[in-house]
Amino acid sequence: DRFRAEGAIRLAGVDEVGRGCLAGPVVAAAVILPPDPQGLEELDDSKVLDADVRARLRERIVAIAVDWSVGLVDAQVIDRINILEASMQAMRLALASLQTPPDHVLVDGNRAPKSGLRETMLIGGDARSLSIAAASVVAKVHRDTMMVAFDAQFPGFGFASNKGYA
Repeated sequence: DRFRAEGAIRLAGVDEVGRGCLAGPVVAAAVILPPDPQGLEELDDSKVLDADVRARLRERIVAIAVDWSVGLVDAQVIDRINILEASMQAMRLALASLQTPPDHVLVDGNRAPKSGLRETMLIGGDARSLSIAAASVVAKVHRDTMMVAFDAQFPGFGFASNKGYA
């Protein structure tokens, strides 16, 4: 991989979920995988994986990751600063929460979160980078778990099934 060849030993992938939702937070995850991760053959963009596969992969990712973290921005802040800025803030929070500082960050999309770290944007990154795909899965499982809990708190909205999407 080109970034490792350029000296990036600790390569973090970062991705967010919840930008298109009508309810709930935007959640980002940052994941630093080891140089040759094993047991992630099924890993892909979280949107194309079913819930059981995502849950199984999340457990594997957090077990083998050099480091991982989650950042979230709640609906009140989203309403105040807008969803795009909230997504960038969630990514910055996830990256800042890593205990192991990355040498380089791969960001899904075309906007840099401006974390202060070396960042490269990859459009369609969750299909092009294992670390971004891992972050996608960790963020999606985290947010979906929150939405199931919200369903119990706020019955009648169907959050357990729709996860806050229209």
